[in-house]
Amino acid sequence: MLNGIVAVVGSPNVGKSTIFNRLIGERHAIVDDQAGITRDRLYGKCEWLGRSFSIIDTGGIEVANRPFQEQIRIQTQIAIDEADIIVFVTDSHLGITADDRLVAKMLYKINKPVILVVNKIDEGIHISDTQEFYKLGLGDPLAVSGVHGIGIGDLLNRIIKLLPDKQYELKSNQITFCLVGRPNVGKSSLVNTLLNEERVIVSDISGTTRDSIDTPFEKDGKNYIVIDTAGLKKRGKIYEAIDKYSAIRALKAIERSEIVLLVIDGDQGIIEQDKHVIEYATELHKAIIIVVNKWDVVDKETNTMSNFTKLIRNEYKFLDYAPVCYVSALKKQRIATVFKALELVHEAYYTRVKTSILNDVIQDAQMMNQTPDFNGGRLKIYYASQVSTAPPTFVLFVNNVNFMHFSYERYIENRLRETFNFEGSPIKILLRNKK
Repeated sequence: MLNGIVAVVGSPNVGKSTIFNRLIGERHAIVDDQAGITRDRLYGKCEWLGRSFSIIDTGGIEVANRPFQEQIRIQTQIAIDEADIIVFVTDSHLGITADDRLVAKMLYKINKPVILVVNKIDEGIHISDTQEFYKLGLGDPLAVSGVHGIGIGDLLNRIIKLLPDKQYELKSNQITFCLVGRPNVGKSSLVNTLLNEERVIVSDISGTTRDSIDTPFEKDGKNYIVIDTAGLKKRGKIYEAIDKYSAIRALKAIERSEIVLLVIDGDQGIIEQDKHVIEYATELHKAIIIVVNKWDVVDKETNTMSNFTKLIRNEYKFLDYAPVCYVSALKKQRIATVFKALELVHEAYYTRVKTSILNDVIQDAQMMNQTPDFNGGRLKIYYASQVSTAPPTFVLFVNNVNFMHFSYERYIENRLRETFNFEGSPIKILLRNKK
Protein backbone atom coordinates (compact mmCIF):
# COMPACT_ATOMS: atom_id res chain seq x y z
CA MET A 1 0.00 0.00 0.00
CA LEU A 2 1.36 3.41 -0.97
CA ASN A 3 1.53 5.94 1.85
CA GLY A 4 1.63 9.23 -0.01
CA ILE A 5 3.00 11.34 -2.84
CA VAL A 6 6.37 13.14 -2.94
CA ALA A 7 7.06 15.89 -5.50
CA VAL A 8 10.63 16.74 -6.53
CA VAL A 9 10.85 20.42 -7.52
CA GLY A 10 13.53 23.02 -8.25
CA SER A 11 15.11 25.15 -10.94
CA PRO A 12 16.56 23.68 -14.17
CA ASN A 13 19.68 21.52 -14.22
CA VAL A 14 20.09 21.14 -10.45
CA GLY A 15 19.86 17.34 -10.66
CA LYS A 16 16.19 16.68 -9.88
CA SER A 17 15.90 13.84 -12.39
CA THR A 18 19.14 12.26 -11.17
CA ILE A 19 17.79 12.23 -7.61
CA PHE A 20 14.43 10.95 -8.89
CA ASN A 21 16.20 8.05 -10.61
CA ARG A 22 18.16 7.29 -7.43
CA LEU A 23 15.00 7.19 -5.36
CA ILE A 24 13.09 4.84 -7.65
CA GLY A 25 16.18 2.71 -8.30
CA GLU A 26 16.17 2.89 -12.09
CA ARG A 27 16.99 5.24 -14.95
CA HIS A 28 13.49 6.44 -15.76
CA ALA A 29 13.76 10.21 -16.06
CA ILE A 30 15.89 11.67 -18.86
CA VAL A 31 19.13 13.13 -17.50
CA ASP A 32 21.06 15.64 -19.60
CA ASP A 33 23.39 18.59 -19.02
CA GLN A 34 21.06 20.73 -21.09
CA ALA A 35 18.66 22.67 -18.87
CA GLY A 36 14.93 22.09 -19.21
CA ILE A 37 14.97 18.49 -20.44
CA THR A 38 12.14 17.47 -18.08
CA ARG A 39 8.99 19.24 -19.20
CA ASP A 40 6.27 16.77 -18.40
CA ARG A 41 5.94 15.13 -15.03
CA LEU A 42 7.20 11.60 -14.49
CA TYR A 43 5.81 9.21 -11.92
CA GLY A 44 7.54 6.43 -10.04
CA LYS A 45 7.26 4.26 -6.96
CA CYS A 46 9.79 4.15 -4.14
CA GLU A 47 10.15 1.72 -1.24
CA TRP A 48 12.26 2.27 1.87
CA LEU A 49 12.22 0.48 5.24
CA GLY A 50 8.87 -1.13 4.53
CA ARG A 51 7.14 2.07 3.43
CA SER A 52 6.09 2.84 -0.14
CA PHE A 53 5.24 6.12 -1.80
CA SER A 54 4.66 7.64 -5.23
CA ILE A 55 7.21 10.17 -6.45
CA ILE A 56 6.81 12.85 -9.14
CA ASP A 57 9.67 14.41 -11.11
CA THR A 58 8.86 17.92 -12.36
CA GLY A 59 10.26 20.36 -14.88
CA GLY A 60 12.62 23.17 -13.88
CA ILE A 61 11.18 26.48 -12.67
CA GLU A 62 13.06 29.60 -13.76
CA VAL A 63 12.57 33.35 -13.92
CA ALA A 64 13.48 33.61 -17.60
CA ASN A 65 10.56 33.37 -20.00
CA ARG A 66 11.80 30.33 -21.91
CA PRO A 67 9.65 28.03 -24.10
CA PHE A 68 7.15 25.91 -22.15
CA GLN A 69 7.95 27.74 -18.90
CA GLU A 70 4.32 28.66 -18.25
CA GLN A 71 3.22 25.07 -18.76
CA ILE A 72 6.04 23.77 -16.55
CA ARG A 73 5.00 26.13 -13.75
CA ILE A 74 1.42 24.91 -14.01
CA GLN A 75 2.55 21.29 -13.87
CA THR A 76 4.81 21.93 -10.90
CA GLN A 77 2.10 23.82 -9.01
CA ILE A 78 -0.30 20.92 -9.49
CA ALA A 79 2.35 18.48 -8.27
CA ILE A 80 2.89 20.66 -5.19
CA ASP A 81 -0.86 20.87 -4.57
CA GLU A 82 -1.37 17.11 -4.74
CA ALA A 83 1.84 15.99 -3.01
CA ASP A 84 2.12 15.24 0.70
CA ILE A 85 5.84 16.13 0.85
CA ILE A 86 7.95 18.46 -1.31
CA VAL A 87 11.65 17.79 -2.01
CA PHE A 88 13.19 21.12 -3.10
CA VAL A 89 16.49 20.51 -4.93
CA THR A 90 19.19 23.19 -5.22
CA ASP A 91 22.75 23.21 -6.62
CA SER A 92 25.71 23.68 -4.25
CA HIS A 93 27.92 24.84 -7.13
CA LEU A 94 25.62 27.72 -8.02
CA GLY A 95 24.61 28.84 -4.56
CA ILE A 96 21.20 30.47 -4.10
CA THR A 97 19.91 31.72 -7.45
CA ALA A 98 16.98 33.90 -8.49
CA ASP A 99 15.30 30.72 -9.72
CA ASP A 100 15.70 29.12 -6.28
CA ARG A 101 14.04 32.15 -4.69
CA LEU A 102 11.17 31.87 -7.16
CA VAL A 103 10.60 28.22 -6.23
CA ALA A 104 10.93 29.05 -2.52
CA LYS A 105 8.27 31.74 -2.94
CA MET A 106 5.89 29.10 -4.30
CA LEU A 107 6.62 26.86 -1.30
CA TYR A 108 6.09 29.58 1.29
CA LYS A 109 2.41 29.57 0.39
CA ILE A 110 1.79 25.90 1.21
CA ASN A 111 1.27 24.19 4.54
CA LYS A 112 3.19 21.02 3.73
CA PRO A 113 6.55 19.54 4.76
CA VAL A 114 9.42 20.73 2.58
CA ILE A 115 12.79 18.95 2.51
CA LEU A 116 15.50 21.31 1.26
CA VAL A 117 18.17 19.35 -0.63
CA VAL A 118 21.55 20.77 -1.66
CA ASN A 119 22.76 18.58 -4.51
CA LYS A 120 26.20 17.97 -6.04
CA ILE A 121 28.03 17.70 -2.70
CA ASP A 122 30.43 15.12 -4.08
CA GLU A 123 33.05 15.34 -1.33
CA GLY A 124 32.85 15.85 2.42
CA ILE A 125 34.90 19.03 2.22
CA HIS A 126 32.03 20.72 0.35
CA ILE A 127 29.39 20.09 3.04
CA SER A 128 30.00 23.59 4.39
CA ASP A 129 28.59 24.87 1.08
CA THR A 130 25.13 24.02 2.40
CA GLN A 131 25.22 26.76 5.05
CA GLU A 132 24.24 29.46 2.60
CA PHE A 133 20.92 27.72 1.88
CA TYR A 134 19.59 28.43 5.37
CA LYS A 135 18.82 31.88 3.93
CA LEU A 136 15.93 30.35 1.96
CA GLY A 137 14.06 29.93 5.24
CA LEU A 138 12.98 26.34 4.52
CA GLY A 139 14.71 24.52 7.36
CA ASP A 140 17.91 22.52 7.60
CA PRO A 141 19.45 21.83 4.17
CA LEU A 142 20.39 18.22 3.45
CA ALA A 143 23.64 17.62 1.54
CA VAL A 144 23.41 14.96 -1.18
CA SER A 145 24.99 13.83 -4.41
CA GLY A 146 22.50 12.39 -6.85
CA VAL A 147 25.29 11.17 -9.12
CA HIS A 148 27.22 9.31 -6.42
CA GLY A 149 24.31 8.41 -4.14
CA ILE A 150 25.70 10.34 -1.17
CA GLY A 151 23.01 11.30 1.34
CA ILE A 152 20.17 9.52 -0.51
CA GLY A 153 19.56 7.24 2.46
CA ASP A 154 19.29 10.27 4.74
CA LEU A 155 16.83 11.85 2.32
CA LEU A 156 14.69 8.70 2.31
CA ASN A 157 14.76 8.58 6.12
CA ARG A 158 13.43 12.14 6.25
CA ILE A 159 10.72 11.33 3.73
CA ILE A 160 9.31 8.29 5.53
CA LYS A 161 9.26 10.20 8.84
CA LEU A 162 7.01 12.79 7.21
CA LEU A 163 4.76 10.45 5.22
CA PRO A 164 1.08 10.52 6.22
CA ASP A 165 -0.42 7.33 7.57
CA LYS A 166 -2.79 6.68 4.68
CA GLN A 167 -4.35 3.25 4.59
CA TYR A 168 -7.36 2.43 2.46
CA GLU A 169 -9.28 -0.45 4.00
CA LEU A 170 -10.54 -2.98 1.48
CA LYS A 171 -13.43 -5.12 2.66
CA SER A 172 -13.94 -8.59 1.25
CA ASN A 173 -17.74 -8.27 1.53
CA GLN A 174 -17.89 -5.37 -0.94
CA ILE A 175 -16.42 -5.01 -4.41
CA THR A 176 -14.42 -1.81 -4.90
CA PHE A 177 -13.42 -1.01 -8.45
CA CYS A 178 -12.40 1.91 -10.63
CA LEU A 179 -12.51 2.67 -14.32
CA VAL A 180 -9.41 3.99 -16.05
CA GLY A 181 -8.38 4.72 -19.60
CA ARG A 182 -7.92 7.45 -22.15
CA PRO A 183 -10.32 10.40 -22.27
CA ASN A 184 -13.58 9.96 -24.14
CA VAL A 185 -13.65 6.16 -24.20
CA GLY A 186 -16.99 6.25 -22.38
CA LYS A 187 -15.99 5.70 -18.76
CA SER A 188 -18.56 8.10 -17.33
CA SER A 189 -21.30 6.66 -19.54
CA LEU A 190 -20.35 3.18 -18.37
CA VAL A 191 -20.51 4.28 -14.74
CA ASN A 192 -23.99 5.68 -15.30
CA THR A 193 -25.09 2.47 -16.96
CA LEU A 194 -23.67 0.33 -14.15
CA LEU A 195 -25.49 2.51 -11.61
CA ASN A 196 -28.59 2.63 -13.82
CA GLU A 197 -28.95 6.32 -13.04
CA GLU A 198 -27.36 9.60 -14.05
CA ARG A 199 -24.82 10.08 -11.26
CA VAL A 200 -21.88 11.35 -13.36
CA ILE A 201 -21.81 14.14 -15.93
CA VAL A 202 -21.55 12.72 -19.44
CA SER A 203 -20.26 14.82 -22.32
CA ASP A 204 -18.69 14.34 -25.72
CA ILE A 205 -15.99 16.85 -24.71
CA SER A 206 -12.77 14.99 -23.97
CA GLY A 207 -11.70 15.37 -20.36
CA THR A 208 -15.04 16.27 -18.72
CA THR A 209 -14.37 14.28 -15.54
CA ARG A 210 -11.76 16.15 -13.51
CA ASP A 211 -11.95 14.37 -10.21
CA SER A 212 -12.45 10.89 -8.81
CA ILE A 213 -16.00 10.16 -7.68
CA ASP A 214 -16.73 7.32 -5.23
CA THR A 215 -20.26 5.93 -5.46
CA PRO A 216 -21.51 3.01 -3.34
CA PHE A 217 -24.40 0.99 -4.74
CA GLU A 218 -26.09 -2.37 -4.42
CA LYS A 219 -27.09 -4.85 -7.10
CA ASP A 220 -28.60 -8.29 -6.64
CA GLY A 221 -27.77 -8.25 -2.94
CA LYS A 222 -24.08 -7.41 -3.47
CA ASN A 223 -22.37 -4.21 -2.33
CA TYR A 224 -20.17 -2.25 -4.72
CA ILE A 225 -18.15 0.97 -4.71
CA VAL A 226 -17.29 2.39 -8.13
CA ILE A 227 -14.59 5.02 -8.45
CA ASP A 228 -14.83 7.02 -11.67
CA THR A 229 -11.60 8.69 -12.77
CA ALA A 230 -10.59 11.29 -15.28
CA GLY A 231 -9.15 10.17 -18.60
CA LEU A 232 -5.41 9.91 -19.08
CA LYS A 233 -3.96 11.54 -22.16
CA LYS A 234 -0.64 10.78 -23.80
CA ARG A 235 2.15 12.29 -21.74
CA GLY A 236 4.44 14.72 -23.49
CA LYS A 237 1.78 16.04 -25.87
CA ILE A 238 -0.41 18.09 -23.58
CA TYR A 239 0.34 20.46 -20.76
CA GLU A 240 -3.12 21.49 -19.60
CA ALA A 241 -3.49 21.60 -15.82
CA ILE A 242 -6.69 19.58 -15.86
CA ASP A 243 -5.07 16.61 -17.58
CA LYS A 244 -2.15 16.57 -15.15
CA TYR A 245 -4.41 16.89 -12.15
CA SER A 246 -6.55 14.06 -13.49
CA ALA A 247 -3.53 11.81 -13.97
CA ILE A 248 -2.60 12.00 -10.30
CA ARG A 249 -6.19 11.40 -9.24
CA ALA A 250 -6.35 8.31 -11.45
CA LEU A 251 -3.31 6.90 -9.67
CA LYS A 252 -4.98 7.51 -6.30
CA ALA A 253 -8.16 5.79 -7.50
CA ILE A 254 -6.18 2.73 -8.54
CA GLU A 255 -4.54 2.59 -5.11
CA ARG A 256 -7.96 2.60 -3.41
CA SER A 257 -9.45 -0.12 -5.61
CA GLU A 258 -9.38 -3.89 -5.60
CA ILE A 259 -10.28 -4.26 -9.26
CA VAL A 260 -9.28 -1.96 -12.12
CA LEU A 261 -11.44 -1.85 -15.24
CA LEU A 262 -9.35 -0.77 -18.22
CA VAL A 263 -11.85 0.76 -20.64
CA ILE A 264 -10.88 0.62 -24.32
CA ASP A 265 -12.68 2.26 -27.22
CA GLY A 266 -13.69 -0.63 -29.46
CA ASP A 267 -14.11 1.69 -32.42
CA GLN A 268 -10.60 3.20 -32.15
CA GLY A 269 -8.82 0.05 -31.05
CA ILE A 270 -5.83 -0.21 -28.74
CA ILE A 271 -3.51 2.80 -28.41
CA GLU A 272 -0.13 2.82 -26.66
CA GLN A 273 -1.35 5.11 -23.88
CA ASP A 274 -3.81 2.40 -22.79
CA LYS A 275 -0.85 0.39 -21.52
CA HIS A 276 0.72 3.02 -19.26
CA VAL A 277 -2.01 3.29 -16.65
CA ILE A 278 -2.66 -0.45 -16.49
CA GLU A 279 1.04 -1.08 -15.91
CA TYR A 280 0.74 1.05 -12.78
CA ALA A 281 -2.21 -1.09 -11.66
CA THR A 282 -0.22 -4.29 -12.15
CA GLU A 283 2.69 -2.85 -10.15
CA LEU A 284 0.25 -2.39 -7.26
CA HIS A 285 -1.00 -5.97 -7.72
CA LYS A 286 -4.58 -4.99 -8.52
CA ALA A 287 -7.05 -7.33 -10.19
CA ILE A 288 -7.76 -6.41 -13.82
CA ILE A 289 -10.75 -6.57 -16.15
CA ILE A 290 -10.52 -5.28 -19.73
CA VAL A 291 -13.74 -3.66 -20.94
CA VAL A 292 -14.14 -2.90 -24.64
CA ASN A 293 -16.76 -0.16 -24.89
CA LYS A 294 -18.67 1.22 -27.91
CA TRP A 295 -18.92 -2.29 -29.32
CA ASP A 296 -22.23 -1.31 -30.92
CA VAL A 297 -20.51 0.92 -33.50
CA VAL A 298 -17.89 -1.63 -34.52
CA ASP A 299 -18.36 -3.22 -37.95
CA LYS A 300 -18.65 -6.91 -37.22
CA GLU A 301 -17.90 -10.05 -39.13
CA THR A 302 -18.04 -13.68 -38.03
CA ASN A 303 -14.95 -13.60 -35.81
CA THR A 304 -14.72 -9.90 -34.94
CA MET A 305 -14.88 -10.40 -31.16
CA SER A 306 -12.51 -13.35 -31.24
CA ASN A 307 -10.01 -11.45 -33.38
CA PHE A 308 -10.18 -8.39 -31.14
CA THR A 309 -9.54 -10.58 -28.10
CA LYS A 310 -6.49 -12.05 -29.83
CA LEU A 311 -5.27 -8.50 -30.51
CA ILE A 312 -5.70 -7.63 -26.82
CA ARG A 313 -3.84 -10.76 -25.73
CA ASN A 314 -1.01 -9.92 -28.13
CA GLU A 315 -0.74 -6.30 -26.92
CA TYR A 316 -1.16 -7.17 -23.22
CA LYS A 317 0.85 -10.35 -22.87
CA PHE A 318 1.32 -9.58 -19.16
CA LEU A 319 -2.49 -9.59 -18.73
CA ASP A 320 -3.30 -12.98 -20.21
CA TYR A 321 -5.26 -13.79 -17.04
CA ALA A 322 -7.61 -10.76 -17.32
CA PRO A 323 -11.16 -11.39 -18.62
CA VAL A 324 -12.38 -9.27 -21.54
CA CYS A 325 -15.92 -7.85 -21.70
CA TYR A 326 -17.54 -6.28 -24.76
CA VAL A 327 -20.21 -3.70 -23.99
CA SER A 328 -22.06 -0.66 -25.21
CA ALA A 329 -22.64 1.79 -22.38
CA LEU A 330 -24.75 3.97 -24.68
CA LYS A 331 -27.07 1.16 -25.75
CA LYS A 332 -26.79 -0.61 -22.34
CA GLN A 333 -25.80 -3.81 -24.09
CA ARG A 334 -23.96 -6.74 -22.42
CA ILE A 335 -23.61 -4.82 -19.11
CA ALA A 336 -24.39 -8.01 -17.21
CA THR A 337 -21.07 -9.45 -18.40
CA VAL A 338 -19.23 -6.74 -16.44
CA PHE A 339 -21.00 -7.62 -13.18
CA LYS A 340 -20.36 -11.31 -13.79
CA ALA A 341 -16.65 -10.58 -14.34
CA LEU A 342 -16.51 -8.39 -11.22
CA GLU A 343 -17.94 -11.19 -9.07
CA LEU A 344 -15.63 -13.80 -10.57
CA VAL A 345 -12.51 -11.66 -10.28
CA HIS A 346 -13.34 -10.48 -6.76
CA GLU A 347 -13.73 -14.08 -5.63
CA ALA A 348 -10.39 -14.91 -7.25
CA TYR A 349 -8.71 -11.93 -5.57
CA TYR A 350 -9.72 -13.28 -2.15
CA THR A 351 -9.21 -16.98 -2.90
CA ARG A 352 -7.47 -18.93 -0.14
CA VAL A 353 -6.06 -22.38 -0.89
CA LYS A 354 -5.74 -25.13 1.70
CA THR A 355 -2.10 -25.77 2.53
CA SER A 356 -2.31 -29.52 1.91
CA ILE A 357 -3.88 -29.07 -1.53
CA LEU A 358 -1.41 -26.32 -2.41
CA ASN A 359 1.56 -28.53 -1.61
CA ASP A 360 0.09 -31.40 -3.64
CA VAL A 361 -0.09 -29.08 -6.65
CA ILE A 362 3.49 -27.82 -6.13
CA GLN A 363 4.94 -31.31 -5.74
CA ASP A 364 3.04 -32.59 -8.79
CA ALA A 365 4.36 -29.61 -10.77
CA GLN A 366 7.95 -30.49 -9.83
CA MET A 367 7.44 -34.13 -10.79
CA MET A 368 5.98 -33.23 -14.18
CA ASN A 369 8.62 -30.60 -14.99
CA GLN A 370 11.93 -30.71 -13.17
CA THR A 371 13.60 -27.45 -12.30
CA PRO A 372 16.43 -26.40 -14.64
CA ASP A 373 20.07 -25.90 -13.65
CA PHE A 374 20.43 -22.18 -12.96
CA ASN A 375 23.09 -20.09 -11.23
CA GLY A 376 25.13 -23.16 -10.40
CA GLY A 377 22.40 -25.34 -8.95
CA ARG A 378 18.96 -26.90 -9.26
CA LEU A 379 16.02 -25.52 -7.32
CA LYS A 380 14.15 -27.72 -4.86
CA ILE A 381 10.79 -26.55 -3.49
CA TYR A 382 10.26 -28.18 -0.10
CA TYR A 383 7.07 -26.54 1.06
CA ALA A 384 4.55 -23.87 0.08
CA SER A 385 2.16 -21.73 2.06
CA GLN A 386 -0.37 -19.03 1.20
CA VAL A 387 0.30 -16.04 3.45
CA SER A 388 -2.36 -13.57 2.29
CA THR A 389 -5.10 -12.70 -0.18
CA ALA A 390 -5.90 -9.56 -2.20
CA PRO A 391 -3.83 -10.56 -4.08
CA PRO A 392 -3.23 -14.27 -3.37
CA THR A 393 0.35 -14.44 -2.12
CA PHE A 394 2.35 -17.65 -1.80
CA VAL A 395 5.67 -18.35 -0.12
CA LEU A 396 7.83 -21.14 -1.52
CA PHE A 397 10.46 -22.51 0.87
CA VAL A 398 13.41 -23.65 -1.25
CA ASN A 399 16.99 -24.82 -1.00
CA ASN A 400 18.39 -21.65 -2.60
CA VAL A 401 16.37 -18.69 -3.88
CA ASN A 402 19.11 -17.92 -6.43
CA PHE A 403 18.36 -21.19 -8.26
CA MET A 404 14.87 -20.05 -9.32
CA HIS A 405 14.71 -19.22 -13.02
CA PHE A 406 11.97 -16.74 -14.01
CA SER A 407 10.53 -19.22 -16.52
CA TYR A 408 10.06 -21.85 -13.82
CA GLU A 409 8.39 -19.33 -11.54
CA ARG A 410 6.00 -18.54 -14.38
CA TYR A 411 5.43 -22.30 -14.81
CA ILE A 412 4.46 -22.59 -11.14
CA GLU A 413 2.11 -19.64 -11.50
CA ASN A 414 0.47 -21.22 -14.53
CA ARG A 415 -0.05 -24.49 -12.65
CA LEU A 416 -1.72 -22.61 -9.84
CA ARG A 417 -3.98 -20.83 -12.32
CA GLU A 418 -4.88 -24.12 -14.02
CA THR A 419 -5.87 -25.64 -10.68
CA PHE A 420 -7.60 -22.79 -8.88
CA ASN A 421 -9.77 -19.81 -9.81
CA PHE A 422 -7.44 -16.84 -10.18
CA GLU A 423 -9.06 -15.27 -13.24
CA GLY A 424 -8.38 -11.55 -13.34
CA SER A 425 -6.25 -11.67 -10.20
CA PRO A 426 -2.48 -11.30 -10.01
CA ILE A 427 -0.51 -13.88 -8.06
CA LYS A 428 2.48 -12.99 -5.91
CA ILE A 429 5.13 -15.67 -5.39
CA LEU A 430 7.77 -15.08 -2.72
CA LEU A 431 10.85 -17.24 -2.19
CA ARG A 432 12.45 -18.11 1.13
CA ASN A 433 15.48 -20.25 1.89
CA LYS A 434 14.56 -23.16 4.13
CA LYS A 435 16.57 -22.94 7.32
